[in-house]
Amino acid sequence: MKIFKSIKWRLQIWYGLILVVVLAGFGITAYQLERGRVLRRVDDELGMRLHIIADAIHPPRRGPTPGRPPFDHPPGQPPEGGLENELPPLPKGFQLPAWAEHYFGTNDNKDFYYVVSSRGGKEIARGGNAPTRMVSTPYENYFSPVNHLSKINQIKPIPVWTADDFREIFDPLPSGESILVGRSLALEIKELRFTALNLLVIGGVILLIGLFGGWWLVTRAIRPIKDISATAVKISAGDLSQRINTADAESELGQLAGVLNSTFARLESAFAQQKQFASDAAHELRTPVSVMLTQTQTALTRERDAASYKQTVEACQRAAQRMRKLIESLLALARFDAGQEVLKRLRFDFRAAVGECVELVKPLADERGIKISVEGGPLEITGDSERLAQVVTNLLTNAIQYNRPEGEVRVKLESQGGLAVLTVADTGLGIAAEDLPHVFERFYRADASRSSANNGLGLAISKAIIEAHGGTIKVASVQDDGTIFTVRLPV
Repeated sequence: MKIFKSIKWRLQIWYGLILVVVLAGFGITAYQLERGRVLRRVDDELGMRLHIIADAIHPPRRGPTPGRPPFDHPPGQPPEGGLENELPPLPKGFQLPAWAEHYFGTNDNKDFYYVVSSRGGKEIARGGNAPTRMVSTPYENYFSPVNHLSKINQIKPIPVWTADDFREIFDPLPSGESILVGRSLALEIKELRFTALNLLVIGGVILLIGLFGGWWLVTRAIRPIKDISATAVKISAGDLSQRINTADAESELGQLAGVLNSTFARLESAFAQQKQFASDAAHELRTPVSVMLTQTQTALTRERDAASYKQTVEACQRAAQRMRKLIESLLALARFDAGQEVLKRLRFDFRAAVGECVELVKPLADERGIKISVEGGPLEITGDSERLAQVVTNLLTNAIQYNRPEGEVRVKLESQGGLAVLTVADTGLGIAAEDLPHVFERFYRADASRSSANNGLGLAISKAIIEAHGGTIKVASVQDDGTIFTVRLPV
């Protein structure tokens, strides 16, 4: 059934079953305790009257005290001296003395009755409102002449039982007679039924309140699940700006909603970045493709000389090289994003690698009259020397390209706290404060006028390489005062 597949209904049914079991156990226990208390009270009253009749049948040797029932020996035990001092049998026509009559009445349901029987079980006397059904007792073996003498010398518990809504107590006397005292339990049974009804009603009310409270708690507890589902549906439909309400952030589901909101935010950012990346890549590729199409169409419109065809081919070659460089950069970024770029992990002298990069870009610096200075001694690190050289070359190229004529580029390499720290500083115009957070973004260029010289992927690739080595790269700049790139790599 569908209802049993719902988490809400499963929790509610399980909670209801537990509540029913607890309430039933409590109710049954309370009822049994109350029933035991009532029966003990009745048994105490029956025991007292049993003593009264026993002392009325065989008064104590010291004589009865007027108005109070004296007890010479406990019922079921022989008198002092044993069987040789056994009392004589009870004469026929036994009557309760006046001082004991008020313990047995005949006018209400609480009246006590008694039956006195001889050794053979023959009734000798009865009093009170005794029911006529009693012709024998569950303890007929007490009347057996064979067993009687062996039992009256033993201390035995007084038998008590309930039969036909009557509570009765039975005890054989050492003289051979037996006494049965009882009373009706009609009022007690009525009270116990009323108690059971009260427990049932109270338990039912508590069950209803518990079920209602459980339903409210379960509904409130799983509400974030509905919000999560509704938000996920909207996100799957394309609205990545949706977020889950995390008002109850302290609960487990509230914490889950917070984690999912963070995931949705990163997902939205990733989609936006991917969309922007695709748009920028298409824009970057469109220019060289347009150049190639224009050159080829121009060459095909009419016959040209060899020099014109050569210029057309050279223009197409430059556009193709730009496209290849861009595609290679995109592939490199894609491999870094997917974690598929394999880096070499070898020890090498980072200072020597930096020197080689400086020699590589020196012609470009000389062309613009820019001086490059390098500080620092040999420093070995573990990593991919080719990829790290690519980073250094890219930083030096940018420092030269965006520097002032006759400017300076300062390169410094040192060891700090177990890290190799490389700084590349220039004396250029600097980067505006609003552009600094974006310099490592793909296809981002702070100076749009220089778009032809840079595809905006160099710093993004450099950042990916440094992070793949477990390092960091930061940028600091002051407008009109130059820019400093700082790379930190584990040694």
